[in-house]
Amino acid sequence: MTVKLETIGLGMQYKRQRDGSRFVALADVNVRVEDKTFVALVGPSGCGKTTFIKIVDGLIKPTSGRMLIDGKPVRGPGNDRAMVFQEPCLLPWRSVFHNVMYGLECQGRDDDASRKRARDLIRLVGLGNFESNYPHELSGGMQQRCNLARALAVDPEILIMDEPFAALDAQTRELMQDELLRIWKETRKSVLFVTHQINEAVYLADQVLVFSSRPGSIRDVVNIDLPRPRPLAIKRSAKFLEYEDRIWAMIESEARQTMQEEVLS
Repeated sequence: MTVKLETIGLGMQYKRQRDGSRFVALADVNVRVEDKTFVALVGPSGCGKTTFIKIVDGLIKPTSGRMLIDGKPVRGPGNDRAMVFQEPCLLPWRSVFHNVMYGLECQGRDDDASRKRARDLIRLVGLGNFESNYPHELSGGMQQRCNLARALAVDPEILIMDEPFAALDAQTRELMQDELLRIWKETRKSVLFVTHQINEAVYLADQVLVFSSRPGSIRDVVNIDLPRPRPLAIKRSAKFLEYEDRIWAMIESEARQTMQEEVLS
């Protein structure tokens, strides 16, 4: 398959204001994301996953290394990427329809074709009867559906999702995972999905990138060989649990190593 996104030797350092020392968040991150694949990112807390996807989205610039999209260097934000954050961040004075239209309007695309696209996506995410509702009239899950439709409206080639279901209750989260796979099947975007839940990563992804503890790098790439479509019941299968145990063992090892280093320092 065609490689959509590639990072080569990507690194990120910050300067601490209090003493001027250097803090290394990412070191030598090498990633290849194939076109139209769903890739999940997991790792111990503080390993740099969110820093990595902010670099991919162009929100911050790496201090070393390169990032390529379709083989071309990327140095900042672009219409080929869209981010879905943990919080929906919907504009409270705008209806569902006008929230979904927001990105298109920013691109100067407020025309009949764009409005039709917005309404089609609102229906795709299951909010067809709520396009005139305002964010405060929606549940948490419905707000994230609107957030997802807004990101898809600008037709990005890469959809970046930073723990989008973390604030949802357990039942809604499971249903949203299933809905996300349905929507992804329809849109076939390349997806980078950050999560702390290992079973969520295994359920959603074609490939799971396991980050090491800080400074973050790729410890392992786990290819998920589970058939699609995936019913929620697949989470109870032996093969699914094997993947979950394998990934958890790596994260536990990294987390314990970090704890030992902090005790000794």
